Amino acid sequence: MSKPNGDAPEQDQEQPLITHLVELRQRLMWSMLIILVVFLGLFYFSNDLYEYISAPLTALLPEGTSMIATDVTSPFFAPFKLTMMVSIFAAMPFILHQIWGFISPGLYKHEKRIAIPLLISSIFLFYSGIAFAYYVVFPLIFGFFTSVGPENVAVMTDISSYLNFVLKLFFAFGIVFEIPIATLLLIWSGVSTVESLSGKRAYVVVGCFVIGMLLTPPDVISQSLLAIPMWLLFELGILLGRVLVRRNEDEEEAETDDDAGEPHAGQGG
Repeated sequence: MSKPNGDAPEQDQEQPLITHLVELRQRLMWSMLIILVVFLGLFYFSNDLYEYISAPLTALLPEGTSMIATDVTSPFFAPFKLTMMVSIFAAMPFILHQIWGFISPGLYKHEKRIAIPLLISSIFLFYSGIAFAYYVVFPLIFGFFTSVGPENVAVMTDISSYLNFVLKLFFAFGIVFEIPIATLLLIWSGVSTVESLSGKRAYVVVGCFVIGMLLTPPDVISQSLLAIPMWLLFELGILLGRVLVRRNEDEEEAETDDDAGEPHAGQGG
């Protein structure tokens, strides 16, 4: 019996579908459990979390005004919803680890070498997108909105409306910051090439501004704050793809040369 190829998946033997479903259920339960544990630990600080999230707006409100709750249940459910979302964000590394544990047995070794850095990078980029939205985008767009209204209109934002708005932008910027990973995967999987994506740069720039228009408030500042990072992240993905694809080609050529230089089994040295 010949030895298994060193580049083969760790589990060559096919498993029944029920086995995969049971494993998937267990990993989903572990993910839900860690989210629940984080939520229980943060629930006591739910009002503090909301004050922190609302700071970019409340710092710009005119003196004597504040945020309001137009629904009787909003003072409870708005911080509750925020705490749940923060728990999911905080548990994201563990959730992705469970996803990795589910799919990794079917990957080849050379796929794992690039998949692990991509997984870690995706977590970092997602958090970076959220941080960029909070520390850069929010002060600019809230400063714009609170300064352009009529003088006789008091800015008193509903807490639920504000939370829905910021969560939408958090998700938008978090996903947008994954563009280098998506671009690199397109190149690495062979779906596209560096040259092909570079040739479509003009269409990508237009698409970035269209997406920025759809995902952000209807003002040029917000659209540009999303579209320009999207374009720069796309260029970063192309750069990484060019470097990594060239490195993989060099490694494959080196492995081919090594295999050609080694004597076959049964031949004299």
